[in-house]
Amino acid sequence: MTVLLVFLGGAVGAPSRYLLDRYVRAKLAAPFPSGTLVVNLIGCFILGLISAGVAHAGWSPSVQALAGTGFCGGLTTFSTFSVEAVELLQGRRPGASAGYVLASCGFGIAVAALGYAVG
Repeated sequence: MTVLLVFLGGAVGAPSRYLLDRYVRAKLAAPFPSGTLVVNLIGCFILGLISAGVAHAGWSPSVQALAGTGFCGGLTTFSTFSVEAVELLQGRRPGASAGYVLASCGFGIAVAALGYAVG
């Protein structure tokens, strides 16, 4: 049953990532991959919220499997973030790469903590 919940969450999270990434990139002219950054920050917040709900508010572990592991796992992407940071470096844009990495990691931890505090 848990594997099915993860599968269903991922089936919604992955296309959500694709569509949101494309939308953000079309709307924002940023010097780095803004779509991946926004998607990952949203995922960090949601996962922080879900983790707190399961740990402190008695939410079912099924919520963690469906929305946390499944949806957030499908929504967020460390591999794309990593490749995009390397591509910025290869394109001789070290400042943009550093800013992207710092924003992704720093803001990611901050919004995960915010989500956890809210949850």
